[in-house]
Amino acid sequence: MFSWGEKYQRLRQDLVAGVILLAGIFLLGTLWYWLVEKWSFFDAAYMTIITLSTVGFGEINPLGVRGRIFTIFLILMGLLAIGYIVNRFTEALIQGYFQQGIKLRQERRLIDTLSQHYIVCGFGRTGRQVAFEFKAEGIPFVVIDSLPEPVEAAKVLGYIAIQGDATLDECLIKAKIDKAVCLVAALRSDADNLYTILSAKTLNPQIRAIARASTEEAVQKLQRAGADAVVSPYITGGRRMAAAALRPQVMDFVDGIIAGSERSFYLEEFRIDPEICPYVGQTLSEARLRSQSGALVLAIRRRDGNLIGGPTGDTTISEGDLLICMGTAEQLRLLNQLLGPISSRFPRPPKPSK
Repeated sequence: MFSWGEKYQRLRQDLVAGVILLAGIFLLGTLWYWLVEKWSFFDAAYMTIITLSTVGFGEINPLGVRGRIFTIFLILMGLLAIGYIVNRFTEALIQGYFQQGIKLRQERRLIDTLSQHYIVCGFGRTGRQVAFEFKAEGIPFVVIDSLPEPVEAAKVLGYIAIQGDATLDECLIKAKIDKAVCLVAALRSDADNLYTILSAKTLNPQIRAIARASTEEAVQKLQRAGADAVVSPYITGGRRMAAAALRPQVMDFVDGIIAGSERSFYLEEFRIDPEICPYVGQTLSEARLRSQSGALVLAIRRRDGNLIGGPTGDTTISEGDLLICMGTAEQLRLLNQLLGPISSRFPRPPKPSK
């Protein structure tokens, strides 16, 4: 089964081939009347045109038996070529290939304008959920899948989608990986995810790469390949099920602030840049981030990787710190302004509330 893009390309190639065939028949007829029948070039071309168009005009100059046999052959060849072109053109109109072709060109132009976007490789169960969350957050992203059905399903949902093999450099380049900030490898096999991470890190060493893994061994290999984070649905799912059984209210609260489009509170991370943040070297009490924005600083990860959970008012804000904060969309937007605003690729500015 072919995708719309492949069908459009095939139809376009068929139409071009039909036009080339008709042009070849016209050239053959003109050369015959010019070189064999010894007519002028203009008469030869004119005779060929009226013959192929079957308008019913008479012969420009008298023809012998040989010339008339060739003319019959020319008429038949012309009818076949014109009929083929008309057939392909009619099919294109009936099935809307031209409209689809316009849509494909618009999608390519849209992809060309993408910057600071995310790439979702694989539109299976995991990839669909990732795309849903990205859509809810209002961030730009591109879906890549090798099968036509998932690609069409993604387009129906309004996503930008490319059919191709995400393990190949060519496909990732088409998705503008050089301008992307994050790639999620959620393909059907761990091997494909591994190849995708390797290709992504080679093409854009600065990109943040997230991968799905089915086994603990695959987790280790993907981490060695350069994945910034590896998620195993089975391991993560088991942990969440256990937590939901032991601490159900906690899990409901956490789910409510990290996913979905109808959230009241959000979690966001802010990287402290000493060149634009006026609070470097101050304590949280001195910075008064909570009183100014209403957002709560839940944790601080130092540049060396040390995590400070539940920082107190005496905790100092240092260069390179990553502040993990919670609040409403408006509170986080105010905090973002207070801290710079943050100009680095991470974090994203919070999505405005509706």
